[in-house]
Amino acid sequence: MRLPPLPADRWDDRTRAAFGRLLPMARRNPEGAGPAMSVLANHPDLTEAFLGFSVYLLFQSSLPARIRELAILRVAHQTNCAYEWKHHAGFAATAGLTAADIAAVQNGTAAAEFDRVVIAAADELLEKSTLSDHTWTALSEQLSDRQRMDLVFTVGGYSLLAMAFNTFGVTPEHER
Repeated sequence: MRLPPLPADRWDDRTRAAFGRLLPMARRNPEGAGPAMSVLANHPDLTEAFLGFSVYLLFQSSLPARIRELAILRVAHQTNCAYEWKHHAGFAATAGLTAADIAAVQNGTAAAEFDRVVIAAADELLEKSTLSDHTWTALSEQLSDRQRMDLVFTVGGYSLLAMAFNTFGVTPEHER
């Protein structure tokens, strides 16, 4: 692991406070935070700022949970982020994606037409940092302007998180 979790003896009130918007009090410690959050604890100011945005994407976004998780899984797959994939595969199942839907994210051959549009949108954003007019219009068949904005920021936010996790060496194997 390139950037190890912050050691328990270095967790202070400021570090715990950085997780206030995401983690319950009982998990704001090295044991309860898990490997990803314990690595982010190395920089409490950045963590607090980024988690505010992440909490919005995960819990307050206007995107339907199923669409959000489909996009996040595609980001995890395309960025080879094993940690993000593992955690969001579980969230995706809870949000209504079947095992076949989740598997299809990896090869981009989803059965549902709109799922393919969401996968294509994630791919375009990751590859070109923009959406084609065709994809933007196809998304509008089921998503409002705000939801399409949330989709763009979800792909971007989770791409950034995957970049961080991959660079720091956060993987599922590092779970306690």
